[in-house]
Amino acid sequence: MSGSDTARALKALVKALRADGIFVLEHAPFGARTTYRVGGVAAAGVELASVEQLEHLGSALVELEHAPPCFVLGRGSNVLVADAGFPGLLITLGAGFSWLREEDAVVELGGGSPLPVMARRTASLGLAGFTWAVGVPGSVGGAVRMNAGGHGHGMEERLEAAMLIDLVAGAPPSWRRAEELELGYRTSSVSATQVVVAARLRLEPADPKVLGAEIDEIVAWRRAHQPGGQNAGSVFVNPVDVPAALLIEQCGLKGFRFGSASVSSKHANFIQAQPGGSADDVYHLMQAVRDRVREQTGVELRTEVRLVGFDTMEV
Repeated sequence: MSGSDTARALKALVKALRADGIFVLEHAPFGARTTYRVGGVAAAGVELASVEQLEHLGSALVELEHAPPCFVLGRGSNVLVADAGFPGLLITLGAGFSWLREEDAVVELGGGSPLPVMARRTASLGLAGFTWAVGVPGSVGGAVRMNAGGHGHGMEERLEAAMLIDLVAGAPPSWRRAEELELGYRTSSVSATQVVVAARLRLEPADPKVLGAEIDEIVAWRRAHQPGGQNAGSVFVNPVDVPAALLIEQCGLKGFRFGSASVSSKHANFIQAQPGGSADDVYHLMQAVRDRVREQTGVELRTEVRLVGFDTMEV
């Protein structure tokens, strides 16, 4: 779709959403809503308050002859947006998608729920199996789609099912069993047009004090071993035999800089963005790191960061 076709399709979509009473913001902040806090804006953005509004959006997309590009953003902890921005619709989930329900150690979490908050809440309820999520600054929905994990654990261990709605299928949300989601290392079959409305986890009863101590230990470990500031956590997926951070460090790239972006001197698989810096600098540094590691070790690193608005969508 050409730039002019995209603009026309987006204009038609915005008109349809506004006719349904849904507020749409033009030139919506995008890069600023990621943990990198650099990058451009989206041509339009919408924060949806309910499943009903999600269904309205899906219906509007189905009725268009050509649908504009759409991007569903969780908490922006694994996304890099180009300085040029995004020519489509940015979709976020409002407070109505952040909730917890529990019965007999089975927990349902809203797709927009922050992982650290839900990790602490399940621990306070005396439910084990989700403390690792306190160190992942993403959303439940994003964690399902990316099969997020940390400290040797991940979503696939406890996920029973996820409620999905496909925005281009014109169908209501439905539950999908975890086995249907093809969960792999930092990947799943959840597509870019599917929104995770909720996730169902099976946890185990445990002592809340013990779980609270686990959370404190995880938080302390991350502060000691990982940098703060503007980053998106680990940039590259760990190869099977060796951590990506070790490969990058062995290539002498700790502290390596490209413009306003630098490889962290604390953890080599983190790339730091300078306040007021450039997302394109981060992207070019990712390319430079990948190229150096391939040249010196023969290992082809693959990024786990979702790249938006760049000419090539892979590093």
